[in-house]
Amino acid sequence: MSHVVSVNVGLPADVSWRGKTVRTAVWKRPVGGRVMARRLNLDGDGQGDLQGHGGVHRAVMVYQVASYRYWEHVLQRTLGEYGMFGENLTVDGLADDDVCVGDRYRIGGALFEVSQPRVTCYRVGIRMDEPRMPALLVSHRRPGFYLRVIEEGEIGAGDEIVRVERGRAGMTVAEVDGLLYLPDHPKDRLQLAASEPSLSPGWKQSFDALLANTAGLPGNAGLAPVMAPAAWPGFRTLKVVSVVEESSEVKSLLLIATEPPYLAPPAAGSFVVLRLPAADGGSAVTRSYSISNIGEDGCYRVSIKRGSGEGSRYIHSHVHAGDLMEVSAPRGTFTLQAGDDPVVLVSAGIGVTPVLGMLHQLAAEGVAARREVYWIYGARNGAERPFASEVRRLLGELPHVHALVAYSQPRAEDQLGRDFDVAERISAATIQRLGVPSNAQFYLCGPTSFMSDLMDGLAAVGYASTHLHTEIFGSVGSITPGIAAGPARSPHPPAGPAGQGPTVSFSRSSLALPWSDRYQSLLEFAEACDVPVRWSCRAGVCHTCETALIAGQIRYDTEPVGAPADGSVLICCARPSSDIELDL
Repeated sequence: MSHVVSVNVGLPADVSWRGKTVRTAVWKRPVGGRVMARRLNLDGDGQGDLQGHGGVHRAVMVYQVASYRYWEHVLQRTLGEYGMFGENLTVDGLADDDVCVGDRYRIGGALFEVSQPRVTCYRVGIRMDEPRMPALLVSHRRPGFYLRVIEEGEIGAGDEIVRVERGRAGMTVAEVDGLLYLPDHPKDRLQLAASEPSLSPGWKQSFDALLANTAGLPGNAGLAPVMAPAAWPGFRTLKVVSVVEESSEVKSLLLIATEPPYLAPPAAGSFVVLRLPAADGGSAVTRSYSISNIGEDGCYRVSIKRGSGEGSRYIHSHVHAGDLMEVSAPRGTFTLQAGDDPVVLVSAGIGVTPVLGMLHQLAAEGVAARREVYWIYGARNGAERPFASEVRRLLGELPHVHALVAYSQPRAEDQLGRDFDVAERISAATIQRLGVPSNAQFYLCGPTSFMSDLMDGLAAVGYASTHLHTEIFGSVGSITPGIAAGPARSPHPPAGPAGQGPTVSFSRSSLALPWSDRYQSLLEFAEACDVPVRWSCRAGVCHTCETALIAGQIRYDTEPVGAPADGSVLICCARPSSDIELDL
């Protein structure tokens, strides 16, 4: 009979790690006596990162004594204390390849239900003093699992564990974990896992995303968006056939190929990277710009606002029709998704460019399009509104369309009802007044503060976060779970002597620097430069760090558990083997 060997709890505390402060409750310690199991956790227990741990579906973590003995053999060390894997219950029995998601167990006075496998997290590597641990738990099929509390009650060491119900799908924790993280994703097993009513919502969404990848594109759609292979590697030379003044501050470049292969239509919302000469004759400058059309007649249009940056200054001052430019293939995950759900295209300022490409795509579908389309755009006034007549024409080609233009500071010559609809900044209240349905898919692009406020507002009024798709010009927001926030710093060369290796270019951060072998990965190099990054496991499992590799070659010191999407790299375990260009 399975039984509880140890009950372990711990509260969040600050831990020093690699010069940073980590807030974590991974240090669980055995407790004597009986403990109350409540809906969100055990009494005396807590979580340092509620995004990845804790909550109704991850209230209690379970790990097995047999796995302790297994890891002692693999790691060649003694594991002298229970709770070392961050578990609340150390148990004899309940193996990951026997327990199923949806199983219910009576332990002491409480009733529990298995909700999902463990979430991969770097903090278990800190606790175990083994950075590979998140990957090892997955690849060795010994992740452990979470319980939700169905009936609250007291539990303690020595309590028998009695299974009272089997999960409907009959899928073990080990299989469900491998189905998401490991390379093989059989459709029939995905469907079965997604149908298990007890599986937590986040894992269901991941399996739904894997099932939606009907084209079988490389990568793991359950962990990060997948993309079709890039049309060409690195950069190729395109010709500027025209330069168009779209407004007082915006110019468009129309680019064509002068030799085969000619330019294929990009996914609506894609971006390209332009490689531009440096003003001082130094290293080339790379900048990302959205494609504002859908490649009609083999022509890509990029539209650039005049600004203080080196790239926009060069384009506005030096680029003319007939010039040749180095251009990457179209890339990006902010692209219009197929389906029948209503589409809401929301933008402000130059953020109009990717959603304008989406509007072109919707208009190209013509009267056959069944989707309702909402076009919502904000500008300071008419002088700073590009593409006004083009947008009117495209909206006129759609059978089910709603449009609203907001000017925050209209001029005297801007006429309400003719040039704009409301004198305000776009907000969630603006969108509510239009009666946008709850199942709508939002595509949002604009200044950082605009995006942040709008995302918060839309979530507050009930729109699902999974329906809010965003594009950010410049560096994307970082994800560094549990790391205490420090002073904000602009990207910069790392401290210490310059490296002697290949050049690593961070295109969104306007930084190009030689690689140094004193860093273990591209992730560590980016962190040393204060380039905003996203990560969670730091061991090639979770794909949070997956980044577009625009140009160049990398190598993995430790092969990731699953390969990233085509044209992308997991920076947590990669190094450059040539000059590279990263979308960071």
